[in-house]
Amino acid sequence: MPVQRSLPLLAVSCESISAIVKPFGKKTFTVDVRKSIVRGHELGAHPKILATQFGRSSNQIYRILKNNRDDDGVVHRQSPGRPRTTSRAMDRNILRACREDPRRTSTDIQVSVTSPNEPVPLRRTIRRRLQVAGLHGRRPVKKQLVSLKNRKARVEWAKQHLSWGPREWANHIWSDESKFNLFGTDGIQWIRRPIGSRYAPQYQCPTVKHGGGSVMVWGCFSDTSMGLLKIIFGTMDRYVYEDILENTMRPWARANLGRSGVFQQDNDPKHTSGYVANWFRRRRMDLLGWPKRRLKGVRASNANQKFAQLEAAWKSISMTVVQTILDSMPRRCQAVIDAKGYPTKY
Repeated sequence: MPVQRSLPLLAVSCESISAIVKPFGKKTFTVDVRKSIVRGHELGAHPKILATQFGRSSNQIYRILKNNRDDDGVVHRQSPGRPRTTSRAMDRNILRACREDPRRTSTDIQVSVTSPNEPVPLRRTIRRRLQVAGLHGRRPVKKQLVSLKNRKARVEWAKQHLSWGPREWANHIWSDESKFNLFGTDGIQWIRRPIGSRYAPQYQCPTVKHGGGSVMVWGCFSDTSMGLLKIIFGTMDRYVYEDILENTMRPWARANLGRSGVFQQDNDPKHTSGYVANWFRRRRMDLLGWPKRRLKGVRASNANQKFAQLEAAWKSISMTVVQTILDSMPRRCQAVIDAKGYPTKY
């Protein structure tokens, strides 16, 4: 029998083969591995023994030995695999198309980079090329549109106030109004769930008709104290805003800052209306011409309960937080200048 006749050689061949490091991966056939297989067969090892020693199938061993005989003993390097469908020039065109317009989809890029003399790359291939270059698909940040005129005004304002310190920002009144939902959120909620469990109750986001209601509040603060928090019923128009300025903001400002306060407000239409502007002229209050405190994860059954939660959170804001915000004004101004008037992370 052939197996019995090769027994004396098997002892030698097994010792030689055992010294060879077993390669990792099912398709790993380096030049050294191929040479070792051929050498083991020359020492008399049966292909099935070689297959066991190298962790390969017998067909793979037979194929390597056959290729060795056909090539007169020359061991060739293993093929690197399927050739790329895109050339280096096409890869550059893919990156250029994405950088010119980051909102282009893989389908749009596929159409723009395809030429008659080259194969059409798959959309998945285009996405892989972009990912390798560090261009991953992400949800863009939503910021208010800023026109060219307003960008210039923002940069000019930031340059004028870049060198201001705590002394310059003293006696300024900062104001803002915000809406808080009684149920859910206006933003995007993310969950992590197993495959096939999309409609499981624990992975659903409950909703109610008409949004579940909300509470609108207005508040202000200065460098010395937190102002009052005012709940707004109904729609806030110029008349409601003027009433807040007259009966809420002005008494608090007179008691805490005297007559030297400078008021800050955003450019909401009701803030800049002629009706409100006339009130500032009559009261001889200077205008500076933005801080938010979020209350996440706390639900309320009605508007009064929600306002009580907001008022408690508002009163819990320490002056350290306010001072930190005021101290960050130089960084905020510099960020506006660096962004050339476009919205920043603040």
